[in-house]
Amino acid sequence: MKKFVSVFALVLVAMSASAENLYKESKFFDNWYLGIQGGIASPAVGHAFWKDARGAFGLNVGKQLTPVFGMELEYTGVVNTACSGNKGTWASLDNGGFAIDYTVLTMNGTVNLMNLFGGYKGAPRLFEIQALAGTGWGHTFIPGADNDHNDLVFKFGANFNFNLGKEKAWTVALKPAILYDFVNRNLAMTARAAQIQIFAGCTYHFKNSNGTHSFAFGRAYDQAEVDRLNATINETRGQVADRDQTIAAKNKRISDLEAALKACEAKPAVVQTVTNTKDNLECYVYFNQGKSNISPAQQPNVERIATFLKNHAGSKVVIKGYASPEGSIEVNERIARQRAEAVKTMLVKKYKIAEDRISAEGQGVGNSFSEPDWNRVSICTIKE
Repeated sequence: MKKFVSVFALVLVAMSASAENLYKESKFFDNWYLGIQGGIASPAVGHAFWKDARGAFGLNVGKQLTPVFGMELEYTGVVNTACSGNKGTWASLDNGGFAIDYTVLTMNGTVNLMNLFGGYKGAPRLFEIQALAGTGWGHTFIPGADNDHNDLVFKFGANFNFNLGKEKAWTVALKPAILYDFVNRNLAMTARAAQIQIFAGCTYHFKNSNGTHSFAFGRAYDQAEVDRLNATINETRGQVADRDQTIAAKNKRISDLEAALKACEAKPAVVQTVTNTKDNLECYVYFNQGKSNISPAQQPNVERIATFLKNHAGSKVVIKGYASPEGSIEVNERIARQRAEAVKTMLVKKYKIAEDRISAEGQGVGNSFSEPDWNRVSICTIKE
């Protein structure tokens, strides 16, 4: 009993160690396999093993539930070749013939001992040992009416597996096992109550949804990492929402500018005529694109206005600043105002003209000239 408890505890420890690994999600049609096997079967007692051994064959289909545990459905048939002759019917050892006189259908559970105690490494090993145990139904064919009989069977064995190929899709194995067939009500061990089987088998493991023929490791996330990922996702969603709002605002601004541009283009051109009267004297101060400072080349025009104002004490000047159509409405309005103020500032500070004799205002985009860049100007008009 103590030995059993010790072995059971060792198995639990091995299962706990193996359970620490996280495997990728396995679907229902993953990790299935199909195998064929052939070999010999012989009574366990009362007969000479090799002398009384008979041919046997089998087919098994199964599924690995985990890298350690699996289950399979196995069908086995034993060929009666002990006597000569051919009666054309099911035959037993007693009346001769060539036939299958015994079949077994079992449901087996398997345990991969290498993975149980050594842990799964992410792919099948080249060599592995599986323990096998199962129960099922055995049927014996005996000539004569109602002589056939069915029995409860138990199977115990081991599979010595060699996993071949780069992807380990194929397995060849040596499969010794013992099959108990309880033919008597008292479950007595008779010559036919137990059977030793030695099979060689070949198995194909079907390809899984993970792209391999076996289990694959996944990645484990702790809760802190999940929380960080969720926070990052939420932050990114907020940034995307803000960016969408910014893009929407810019698109609206573009629409407004396009509408303003169309409105400006629809306005008729205004041509100002300059006459040589004191009531309508004008002087132009031109500016470079995007600039509001007066270049040295334009200072004589400002000086001309200052000279007139000094010579005519009762006169005043109205300065109107303009901009060309490039740029936004806000920029054009600001730079037009700055150009008018630049002329006023020079008149006041450099030429000492009283500030109350000067009126300066920005007019935005100008249309006095058909050439757009000529409208980067301050127009100074003398008032008597």
